[in-house]
Amino acid sequence: MNAKNFLLFTVLCLALQAFPFSASGEDLAWPQWRGPTRDGMIAKGAPWPKKISKKKLKQTWRREIAKGYPGPIVSEKLVFTVETRGKNEFVRAFDRSSGEQKWEAQWPGSMSVPFFAWKNGSWVRSTPAYDGKNLYVGGMRDFLVCLDASNGSQKWSVDFMKRYKAPLPAFGFVCSPLVEGDHLYVQAGAGFVKLEKETGESVWRTLDDKGGMYGSAFSSPTTAKLGGIEQLVVQTRTDLTGVEPGNGKVLWKRPIKAFRGMNILTPVIFGQSVFTSSYGGKSLLFDLAKDADGFSIDQKWENKQEGYMSSPIVIDGFCYIHLRKQRMTCIDLSNGATKWISSESFGKYQSMVSNGKEILALDEDGTLYQIEANPEKLVIKDKRTISDSPSWAHLAIAGNQLFVRELEAIACYEW
Repeated sequence: MNAKNFLLFTVLCLALQAFPFSASGEDLAWPQWRGPTRDGMIAKGAPWPKKISKKKLKQTWRREIAKGYPGPIVSEKLVFTVETRGKNEFVRAFDRSSGEQKWEAQWPGSMSVPFFAWKNGSWVRSTPAYDGKNLYVGGMRDFLVCLDASNGSQKWSVDFMKRYKAPLPAFGFVCSPLVEGDHLYVQAGAGFVKLEKETGESVWRTLDDKGGMYGSAFSSPTTAKLGGIEQLVVQTRTDLTGVEPGNGKVLWKRPIKAFRGMNILTPVIFGQSVFTSSYGGKSLLFDLAKDADGFSIDQKWENKQEGYMSSPIVIDGFCYIHLRKQRMTCIDLSNGATKWISSESFGKYQSMVSNGKEILALDEDGTLYQIEANPEKLVIKDKRTISDSPSWAHLAIAGNQLFVRELEAIACYEW
């Protein structure tokens, strides 16, 4: 090896040691709710370990933080968390490799949820979104803040109650923002809004519900191309809808039954169909079609199983979902048939991530499950207790790192 090649080799080795992650581009980050493609799926990245034992999946650092439900957001170098401390809400940025805190930002934001939800706490809920430069964070009092992700300085903020003269949502700001191009979309201000992401200025507002049914919605929007039209798929407290991004026009709408408006999970796109499931309702698949008169939406099938808070994973036409009755099930999306229901009971919530072959599911009780994507039966390949406290936040995976938000801590694991 000549001197020039030796120098290049040395520089490459040092770079790999300084940044030991195993993929590039979006695979190195977890920029939003449910990951890069907003469906819990990881297309590439480091091969998963065969088991999730302590020898295979090692905790590299853990930092205590205050209480909160938002899932961690991961950039190429940092991981961001949101928490409630007293009467304020905080965002903190930690170094991915070491867990060293790099910055924190704060603003007033506390509130109390209704008495029947006290057991689940009044802590901040919305998972932020990251666009490579800015971090967009929802605060409980229907408040949205844009922070410079490099140092935590505030660029702008929106008080949706003041802007739209909307009531304070009873459960706080829950929806997780969606960033697309130069704009940001979120259910807030008793409606669905589009903002300029650099300024926070409103572009349009639609699906105004006047603050009924306890205020703003729980579910987070996603995108799809249905009937040849790019659109936003939005689950409000009462309806499943498609919205035109340019002007906010409602393209189609279908009522979805749910107890107390608990339409919580993010709708899932399956070809030209949309799947949803609700507490007090059913699991449903709707076919979308477009002609000269506009969109038609037809129910293809229904299944009596009720989803709750956990958004499902779809692999090879099969939907894996955690149910209200704390079981897991697999539904064939082609016909709505129940393939299996687990005999094992789980916690009240699971966040699920998949590489297309397996599912990592973090249970609310702190158990991490490694599950085979098998439509014939539930196959739990491995499991371990990963947290002694409740874990309601969504998992995040970037490269060969797994980030777990416990109720009062953030932990990093590597394989």
